[in-house]
Amino acid sequence: MKKVLIASKNEGKIKEFRKMLAPYGTEVLSLNDLPDAPNVEETGATFQENARLKAETIAERYQCLAIADDSGLAIDALGGRPGIYSARYAGEEKDDRKNIEKVLKELEDVPMNERSARFVCVLAVSRPGSETVFAEGECRGLITTAPRGEGGFGYDPIFYIPEMNKTFAELTSDEKNAISHRARALKKLEKLLPELLG
Repeated sequence: MKKVLIASKNEGKIKEFRKMLAPYGTEVLSLNDLPDAPNVEETGATFQENARLKAETIAERYQCLAIADDSGLAIDALGGRPGIYSARYAGEEKDDRKNIEKVLKELEDVPMNERSARFVCVLAVSRPGSETVFAEGECRGLITTAPRGEGGFGYDPIFYIPEMNKTFAELTSDEKNAISHRARALKKLEKLLPELLG
């Protein structure tokens, strides 16, 4: 049985990968299954560089196929910030509420029609001795003036999808999974899987 290692400790992400990889008869492990897993420092300047760092480090260390992702929110009026610093935008402790407050404060005087933003997800697939392969997905929306909805995590309460008239936090998980940046990246990755898993 082929082993695939998801370079993440995020149970939500891991569940999505398990579901996608189920038809391929693979054993799916994550960093939660490996007590000695290294903490890979995200020193890249882009989502792609960070995803590559994580995937290649884990693939090399455990000598198997590894999948990593790096994702975040890019707001046009803020020149693409918070970007790769999305999780730690308001400080090292990764506080969703403080991150949202900081973004809303910075956008205080920006009119609704200029609050465009996109969630970006880059997946990197690495195998020892092979070229790393990437799949990217994005979802476009607007940043609200106040949080709305109880679901999701991170910036979901302020990321508004005009065609659905809801924020990510107001969508059901099925609705979100149909249009999210990660879902779109996973769809692209799915096309490459037969070849990657040989």
